[in-house]
Amino acid sequence: MIRVLIVEDDPMVAAINQSYLDSMPGFSCTEIATKASDALDFLGRNSVDLVLLDIFMPGKSGLDLLREIRTGKKGIDVIVITAASDIHNIKTALRLGAVDYLIKPFTFDRLQASLERYKQEHKMMQEQKRWNQDELDRLLRTREGTVTANPPELPKGLTLITLRRVVNSILKMDEEFSTEELAHEAGISRVSARKYLNFLVDIGHLWVNMVYKTVGRPVYQFHLTKEHRERIQPYLEAPDP
Repeated sequence: MIRVLIVEDDPMVAAINQSYLDSMPGFSCTEIATKASDALDFLGRNSVDLVLLDIFMPGKSGLDLLREIRTGKKGIDVIVITAASDIHNIKTALRLGAVDYLIKPFTFDRLQASLERYKQEHKMMQEQKRWNQDELDRLLRTREGTVTANPPELPKGLTLITLRRVVNSILKMDEEFSTEELAHEAGISRVSARKYLNFLVDIGHLWVNMVYKTVGRPVYQFHLTKEHRERIQPYLEAPDP
């Protein structure tokens, strides 16, 4: 369970954020603080994984709190939720390590996507202690969102027909699946399945998690991200060759 502290001085907004949070499996609101000083006191006495942080607060600002969190070397992640839309506050929050920045008013879908992405990253960080460069690059590309309005052509060796078959097969799978399971469902070889899975991970359509067995090599488990339709649709709508 991901323990969350909400730091928000508007009681109505705090209640809405808590309601959003309560609707998300895997998250627990441990406290609502209306002042930065109260939040800092709570963090000194309790363990928290994530802070949903407003910037405009009475007394110390949210950025002041974020600086103190970083100065104290606390391993706490922060998602900023604020009306502050100026570049100074945005750049400052990101430089201080905020994992996301939401500008009020925002939609629940936007917050949901942020929390889901955070939950997946948190799970991977907890379960996988050592990373190779390819795994880290995929994480960073997924976080940044690399798909553009006019996506590049498919990588060499991939075809649109097989990509559509793979994507349709994935939608029929369980929540998590392996390379072998996809290859069987799509009727393609494991080598081909691996190529398409790597591509889908690279564009953020899929998330990959390494599962360690008691014996043998680790197994890669794949599942859809919340942004899967957004990430893959431009490729699927490309004209047939």
